[in-house]
Amino acid sequence: MIKAHFVKRLFTSDGEIDLDLDFEIEKSQMISIFGKSGAGKTTILRMLAGLSMPDDGRLVVNGKTWFDAQAGIQLPTQQRRIGFVFQNYALFPNMTVYQNLEYAAKNKKKIHELLELTGLWQLKHRKPDSLSGGQKQRVALARALMLEPDLLLLDEALSALDFETRQELQNEILEINNRYKTTIVFVSHDLSEIFKLSTKTMLLDKGQLIQYDSPAAVFTNDQLSAKFQFVGEILAIHPSDVVFVIRVLIGNNIIQVIATEQEATNLSIGEKVIVASKAFNPVIEKLSLEKQPTRIKNTWFH
Repeated sequence: MIKAHFVKRLFTSDGEIDLDLDFEIEKSQMISIFGKSGAGKTTILRMLAGLSMPDDGRLVVNGKTWFDAQAGIQLPTQQRRIGFVFQNYALFPNMTVYQNLEYAAKNKKKIHELLELTGLWQLKHRKPDSLSGGQKQRVALARALMLEPDLLLLDEALSALDFETRQELQNEILEINNRYKTTIVFVSHDLSEIFKLSTKTMLLDKGQLIQYDSPAAVFTNDQLSAKFQFVGEILAIHPSDVVFVIRVLIGNNIIQVIATEQEATNLSIGEKVIVASKAFNPVIEKLSLEKQPTRIKNTWFH
């Protein structure tokens, strides 16, 4: 269990904002953090890791106080059982895959296990400059797990990867969470990733926690109930006779949904949407910070 109360003044491109958060995370949960640039997402990870000190508040992890402003407690990063994975990998370029893991090892027997889990066993003698982006991120992830962390932090760790590699690593993260029961907190702008991985989502706006709930509750209309739901992005909206064809990118597939002119005017290219259906009545619903979604009814797949 993690109990956190963070207060910190942030200096952003939009001026000063006061971050003020109070939240709890159950053990083994996977928590995503979503919000616009400058909302305070990475700052939360840094305060959890001890890389940035809050102005006020308290942080208790599994019964141990990591930070308490009133008591003057600020546990150094090296004394916190955390793993941190960045977008830029942060590997030692002069070390092999095996040596990168060995450097962080508390238990060297775990190196073999993690090399197998992440599919790196055949690459263990290679250096980072000979690896692909996905392979480098697997090394970074395995190295973070060598610390046997109470808390794994991912700062947009998969954002630079192609779709297929990102999907593979998402599956590996789910397997890691299932196998080691590691609590994971990650920052992401990828809504499909958030829906796939998250137990709960923190929705931030200018340092304030707007909502903290399941991704479905945060991003969709609570009344939406369907046999299937897919998160996608509108690529194009084209008139076709008396209707409009809306092309939506879902994963690496493009689908088409038919809508009336009135329905199409409520949607824009680039918007994130949910495509859902109970039977033969597909629904498109905007994903936005506002709780006034637009829904298109009586449409069908084409």
